[in-house]
Amino acid sequence: MAKPVRAVNLAPADIVVRRDGGIVYMQSRRQVGAYPSRFTERLEYWADRAPDRVFLAQRDSTGAWARLTYGDALARVRALSQGLLSRGLSSERPLLILSGNSIEHGLLALAAMFSGVVYAPIAPAYSLQAKDYSTLRQIVDRIRPGLVFAAEGAAFEPALSRVLPPDVELVVSSFKPSVPAALRATPFAELEVTRATSAVDKANAHVGPDTILKILFTSGSTGRPKGVINTHRMCCVNQEMMRMVMPFLTEEPPVLCDWLPWNHTAGGNHNFGLVLFNGGTMYIDEGRPIPSGIETTVRNLREIAATAHFAVPRSYESLMPYLRADAALRERFFSRLKLLFYAAAGLSQRFFDELSQMALESCGEDVLWMTGFGSTETAPFALSTGPEGARSGVLGLPAPGMELKLAPVGTKIEARVRGPNITPGYFHDEALTAAAFDEEGFYRLGDAMRFLDPDDPAKGLIFDGRLAEDFKLSSGTWVSVGPLRARFLARAAGFAQDVVIAAPDRDFVGALIVPNLLACAALCPDLGVAPAGTIMNDTRVRARFQAILDELARDGTGSSTFVARAILLDQPPSIDAREITDKGSLNQKAVLKYRQALVDELYDPVPSPRVISPTRLTN
Repeated sequence: MAKPVRAVNLAPADIVVRRDGGIVYMQSRRQVGAYPSRFTERLEYWADRAPDRVFLAQRDSTGAWARLTYGDALARVRALSQGLLSRGLSSERPLLILSGNSIEHGLLALAAMFSGVVYAPIAPAYSLQAKDYSTLRQIVDRIRPGLVFAAEGAAFEPALSRVLPPDVELVVSSFKPSVPAALRATPFAELEVTRATSAVDKANAHVGPDTILKILFTSGSTGRPKGVINTHRMCCVNQEMMRMVMPFLTEEPPVLCDWLPWNHTAGGNHNFGLVLFNGGTMYIDEGRPIPSGIETTVRNLREIAATAHFAVPRSYESLMPYLRADAALRERFFSRLKLLFYAAAGLSQRFFDELSQMALESCGEDVLWMTGFGSTETAPFALSTGPEGARSGVLGLPAPGMELKLAPVGTKIEARVRGPNITPGYFHDEALTAAAFDEEGFYRLGDAMRFLDPDDPAKGLIFDGRLAEDFKLSSGTWVSVGPLRARFLARAAGFAQDVVIAAPDRDFVGALIVPNLLACAALCPDLGVAPAGTIMNDTRVRARFQAILDELARDGTGSSTFVARAILLDQPPSIDAREITDKGSLNQKAVLKYRQALVDELYDPVPSPRVISPTRLTN
């Protein structure tokens, strides 16, 4: 008997496929509808139609929700626009935002968009977790900002004292004041003390579809930060594409409780834009799907019933223990929920199944899963599933307005995209821009894809790894890193946060495993609060990973499809070594380079005691 599924209005894909030799072209038959010329037109629209509706909410220092309505947001954005223009900010003197999501961050970003000031939101980790600040310094040198906003001035002071030019104004929060000890700083409130003049309207009138809206920096495989240009056209048309695929967004103002960082395309473009364009409400979640932050997220979800969640798989995995244990939380979580969306990584089938069962028990209906694929360069929405729902590994089909080109590259098929939501290039980097596009103007994603069913392309595409990550063993056999990594993590079932696959020109596949320290510690509770090295060396932890490697090897079909040796990392990835990207994911190449000694240890003829191998290779 089929499970009842909560109704949600999603449009089916209508794809046309064309083949030209070995190249496949795919696109939707549906044309993109009308979209605004400027991103902030939707703020003006909702300030007129629903001025008292809450746009953004954030907890204040007492723990209560401070709420900003659409009407107040527009008034403050106009005043802030005046503040930026009075200080001479422009496309040549940009705004740099270093701190995380907040009402002030959102207002300042919208003020920059409204007045045509280029702005760049930067991952706080480059200031707060780094020690040498080299990446932050490169970004400051590239942007040459006229003003920097760092809400928590005291926390950012060590980084700012090293990289902030002396003639650049620093602005800190007035909502939750945090003043640096030695650096001169302007309170946020001073930016909006002057009423908007005609200069604001004049500046806004010059903003058009091709005006740069923001610069989003991504780490890239080289470690050199790439500044992806985002125009108003890119971000506006992308929201219309989403509305065409997910019409339910237009039927009821969406309510999100969301932590995804606005310095990244998923949080700052997809989710923030989704709320603004559809007149919704965003509750800013200051938690994270990590041990130190998940309790904050759970507290928020006990109060806020979202209409949809657009998140990464780790968010759902981290919530699982709390949802299992708390019936009231489950009931609240599913009460208004119409859709669960995930992207950026695969989701294990067991999480699909368990959340489905929880939904049925809580509200008598399953909730549809959906997934998609995109990049910073695509704004990001590009491919998605539809009413058929999501399946592990499936990416979906091109959204309206997107053209997808599947071109053979070596032994794989590279996905390339073209459309009005594609970046025009990289900020102040003509060479990188030229290399990013092929001879037909398609953006090279660098990702391999293949059809779920080669005889029926309409069933969708499957991710087949990053082309730059794949390598050959000494036997000449190709190792497809992406699919192998996904299989490993699916079997690790939460005991591994990530895994780095090694290494070119070796006789077998090795791996450096980033363990989930809390999950591993739970296997040996008698150790109490112990160092990571002690936990990783515990026989119970090693036995668990031994079983994971055994299962992977048992299902392997050749030397390139399982891990022959692995080492558990007892030191976390380093942001200074650029092992962590702006999204918080691992830069595989950087890890292998930075930890070359461990790679050598993996392949030593006499394995060290730290190396774990499948039983079939050790017996």
